[in-house]
Amino acid sequence: MVNLGIEDTYAIERMRTLILHPEYKGEAYEWWLISSPLASGVPEKSADFWGALSPDSLIATTRDLIFCTADTGTYVIRLNIIDQQNPVTHLFKVVVWEEQVAYSPYISKVLEYNPAPGQFVNTMPQYEEGDTYETMRQKVEESIAGTNRSLISLGAWGGYVTFAFDHSVVNNPNQSDFLIEGNSFYASTTSKGGSSEPGIVMVSIDINQNGKPDDPFYELAGSEYATLSTRHQYSLTYRRTPADHTPQPDKKNSLTDTTYIRWTDNQNQTGYLHKNTFHTQEYFPLWLADSTLTFIGTRLPDNAYDPNGKGAYWIQQPFEYGYADCHPNDSIARCSFDIDWAVTDDGKPIHLPCVDFVRVYTGVFQQCGWTGEISTEISHARDLHINE
Repeated sequence: MVNLGIEDTYAIERMRTLILHPEYKGEAYEWWLISSPLASGVPEKSADFWGALSPDSLIATTRDLIFCTADTGTYVIRLNIIDQQNPVTHLFKVVVWEEQVAYSPYISKVLEYNPAPGQFVNTMPQYEEGDTYETMRQKVEESIAGTNRSLISLGAWGGYVTFAFDHSVVNNPNQSDFLIEGNSFYASTTSKGGSSEPGIVMVSIDINQNGKPDDPFYELAGSEYATLSTRHQYSLTYRRTPADHTPQPDKKNSLTDTTYIRWTDNQNQTGYLHKNTFHTQEYFPLWLADSTLTFIGTRLPDNAYDPNGKGAYWIQQPFEYGYADCHPNDSIARCSFDIDWAVTDDGKPIHLPCVDFVRVYTGVFQQCGWTGEISTEISHARDLHINE
């Protein structure tokens, strides 16, 4: 005999992820919401996925159920395991409690900081001799966690940071779920062009419940996801500059080395990340011993142009929606993200009732003369379903 593996009653705090996995294997699975506290007349606190459902709603057809809600109360769920030889029906309850300590709407922890080379790397945050991966991670956490708003740089294309809140961010239907701030700005009141360094946002659920971002991540498909010039499954490798390297300057464009950091991609292209006059420190992360860095992801179209063709002034056009550090922070709607934008690796929409991890990486690979490479910077993030 094999135990079903599903208890009769579960008790969890709201905005916590509950993963249920039946040990019986069937031909198909149905999870039905039979009753909820909202159906019993309990005042609605939010309009999250569970709160928006009526009784007798089919909530999942996968073997595993991911349960997460912002609303307290008792939820009654029925599992049907469909199988010709051994069909199973099991009724159980999930009791959702108010958290004992109020959640913070802000970043609680930074789990990964892996920037690509860039002109602000090793300065945002500041590298000091002897720093390790862990001490740099801590510096990033101190910069952007809580109410702190110190900019961190992700470097050129592919560089990323992964962070979490002290709770699961609930997916509220037809609403933005969280916000990310950077340092983008418009050059004038009549044009949105200015400084825009779009970062792609990915989300993940802690399926294995180990507190680490090692489960599948899903890209939030922004406005450029399906354009012909966007490249998916793009891969790029940066190579540390050899110690005996001889710089090749271009004084006209304020570049001290045009053959500084070599890169190659999976489309048989190669080139160099330039070094400019204004940032003289090492651009390759100094706390890493590796001589190469490889990143894989989505490469967005170039968004910067030189209007007069002389290299003196560059304008970076923002994309419509769905990217970090793309619009000014006071454009709250354009700096906000909807979990319902999540897609699988092959571009198919996927419903996630909540997320536990958020990852941001530089999405554009372009250099803009003396102003340097496009590099996403972020300073802050907030769960929009919790009051500040």
